[in-house]
Amino acid sequence: MHLLYLDDSGSVRNASDRHVVLAGFAVFERGGHWLGRAMDIQAKELWPTNPDGLEFHGTDIHSGNKHWRALPRDVRFAAYENALKALTAHRHVRLFGAAIHKAAVSPRDAMEVAFEQVTSRFDQMLARMYRAGDTQRGLIVADKSTYETSLQRLSVEFGRSGHSFGRLHNISEVPLFVDSKATRLIQYADLVAHTFRRYVELGDDSRFGIIKQAFDSEGGIVHGVYHQIPLGERCGCWACNCRAARPTPRKGRAGTTARAHR
Repeated sequence: MHLLYLDDSGSVRNASDRHVVLAGFAVFERGGHWLGRAMDIQAKELWPTNPDGLEFHGTDIHSGNKHWRALPRDVRFAAYENALKALTAHRHVRLFGAAIHKAAVSPRDAMEVAFEQVTSRFDQMLARMYRAGDTQRGLIVADKSTYETSLQRLSVEFGRSGHSFGRLHNISEVPLFVDSKATRLIQYADLVAHTFRRYVELGDDSRFGIIKQAFDSEGGIVHGVYHQIPLGERCGCWACNCRAARPTPRKGRAGTTARAHR
């Protein structure tokens, strides 16, 4: 089973947030153990008396909130970057992310648009793997949020009647929602989402360079990242440049490019 861990960054309801981001990483089920262990070791070095109580949350680390308040800025930032490096160093990890400018999709819910983008791209990765002989299916694990009900509903709809790009064929079940405190893997996804949102929202590329080469790709074409901006606007970010570099797909039946025949 290939597991996709997701978290969101930015708020649909907060007018000061131009973007909402849904992002994370996919890994084969056995790989998650080693990633979690690496973060546990780092937590023990940072807070030896209660490592399990130290949650790697991008906003808290960056701003020095909660348990991170007692740590110097350079130590916090080094911990953030070391966690990202541990994640992207894993050879079987593939990142996925969608950044949606809220004005670009209004009145649609930007988080639902982001979910459609990320799940369809994950499904396409699984389809490519299936054609290459890897018959494992996928499962999405996301942080608990107010979107739990709506995203589960969308997942069912994508599998039964399709989404904008076809239908989901390789994902076994509706998303599972878990508390980020209970799993280090969701905490990794949080760091990816926070890093991606700071890049598209604020132009902060101080950590984005650590993760950008790990987004899902094949043959030099990046598939795992998406940035949607309002019609008529231009964007020179890495995600938009990747999209511009992709060849235009041939038109055909909906879902043809994503289908893995079973």
